[in-house]
Amino acid sequence: MPFCCSWSGGKDSCLALYRALQSGGRLACLVTMLTEGGERSRSHGLSLEVLEAQAAALGVPLLTAATSWNDYETAMIGLLKRAAARGVTQAVFGDIDIDRHREWEENVCRQAGLEAQLPLWQTDRMALLEEWWSLGFEATIVVARDGVVDRRYLGRVLDREVAAELLAQGVDACGENGEFHTVVTGGPIFRQPLVLELGEQSLRSGCWFQDLAVRSRAAVV
Repeated sequence: MPFCCSWSGGKDSCLALYRALQSGGRLACLVTMLTEGGERSRSHGLSLEVLEAQAAALGVPLLTAATSWNDYETAMIGLLKRAAARGVTQAVFGDIDIDRHREWEENVCRQAGLEAQLPLWQTDRMALLEEWWSLGFEATIVVARDGVVDRRYLGRVLDREVAAELLAQGVDACGENGEFHTVVTGGPIFRQPLVLELGEQSLRSGCWFQDLAVRSRAAVV
């Protein structure tokens, strides 16, 4: 079954993608919503350069749409229709258990002629993380909600130690409510890992963002 993945660039969309592949699906493309200028992803603030590097590592096209929050739903439906034109019949999302998110996703998919799939739905948070780690995926924290997650976590790999620290502070270990976001840098479905350089940190819309740049292979060598 050909599907597209609503790609944030973070761990949840990536694990949902992995589960969909394991269930026999075939990934046709990634779909990502960008800010008005088309330079960064809407929620995670990832540069288009990073998103394109992830898509290349996965070996699939990246479809994007630039939009404001006010026009987000209309733009998302249009983006999903573009995916449907490639023969896609399903769209995979990485949400875990927020009902209003699932309802919204099912609604936009219905309007685009697709079926919404949520492979992580109602799975225990720590079970998801243990699956993530055991599979060999790696993700780095790139967004921290101000006043909820200390900005010192920006640029740190979300490993067992970091997850335990966040849990001890009363933070959802998966960041399902937007406490933090991650960027995936490698794993079993990546052709090669991403090597990212940390840039500046900035406060926007109540969150601290870690800027990133893709380091070239030449620089790595």
